[in-house]
Amino acid sequence: MKKAVLSALYLGLLSITQGSKTLPAQEATSGVDLRATVTGQTVASNELSAEPRSGSPMIAGFHSILYPTLKLNDNWFLTGAVQLVTRPYYFEQFSTPGSGANGNLLQATLNYSRISPKASILVRAGQMSTAFGAFMLHYDDADNPLVDLPSGYGYYYSPVSVLGMAGAQIDATGGRWDGRVQFANSSPAAPLSVFARGQYGNWAGGAGFTIRQGFRVGVSGYRGPYLDRKYSNFLPGQANLNTLTAQALGVDLNWAHGHTSAQIELDKFVLPSTQIPRLRESTGYGEVKQVLSPRWFAAVRYGFTTTTATSRSQTVEAGAGFRPDRFQLIKIAYEIKHYSTSTDPDDKTLAIQFVTTLHKSFGHE
Repeated sequence: MKKAVLSALYLGLLSITQGSKTLPAQEATSGVDLRATVTGQTVASNELSAEPRSGSPMIAGFHSILYPTLKLNDNWFLTGAVQLVTRPYYFEQFSTPGSGANGNLLQATLNYSRISPKASILVRAGQMSTAFGAFMLHYDDADNPLVDLPSGYGYYYSPVSVLGMAGAQIDATGGRWDGRVQFANSSPAAPLSVFARGQYGNWAGGAGFTIRQGFRVGVSGYRGPYLDRKYSNFLPGQANLNTLTAQALGVDLNWAHGHTSAQIELDKFVLPSTQIPRLRESTGYGEVKQVLSPRWFAAVRYGFTTTTATSRSQTVEAGAGFRPDRFQLIKIAYEIKHYSTSTDPDDKTLAIQFVTTLHKSFGHE
């Protein structure tokens, strides 16, 4: 685990993921590295045919992320992550109307890194994903062992968005410790474009300790205003936006041994508004992945969400993956989402993904 963290810091988080997005030409003085993940998805769900979408119970979707990296010299480099995704693609979009395709700049940063045998530091500035939580390291479809996002994470409607924000971040490691601090133009609960109105500075960060190889525990948090004046919970004259400060605290655990790996994350959010002054939300998930053979693996994830305003929900997703070769991955998963209120039916979703990774690099000594 410590070795993976050091490698990710040195490469400047080439992508949102950790582990599969490495630069083969590390010894080159300068060069260009291009990677891409392309996903085709077919989904069948009772949410798709229910109101307000009231559409076909089966749909197809597309998701791709391009990861360009330009290495300028041994210390300076540029990284990016550009996403194209159809709607609906994420499970949270199945219950809302609308269709089409969106392009997002998830990351575009100028990076400076220094690394030694015992410590490393990485400074980044530009568009980047949030420093809160642990799942963003596995957001890419090639790294996510299942299909859906875990509880607490989402595109628009969750306390932690997968969209990027403009800001600056410092990552550092020393011995068994690692840490990060980030200042951004908006909240992970409501990311804003650098050109949008109503931006307020937000802080996020975290730290971790590697107990032994393959076993790490971490904490993270964020704080700052999060509401937009167009948001329905903001009523003019009742409160200033900068007084409605969102706060979050999370703990995470990563464990791997042999062919088995597990991840646990528990998060608590305070999201005040003019209608609900102290809206609180708790989320968490536990995930286990078992490699069955060089080509096959199985995974299961349990998640929950509890808020002071709505009912509790519980989600169980189980699936399997098959690798025809090192560039392709086929995943099939089934998810059931249960609500504590008797009036809400369970959401049942069957999803199949075909994931392809592409790579090309050019280096100069």
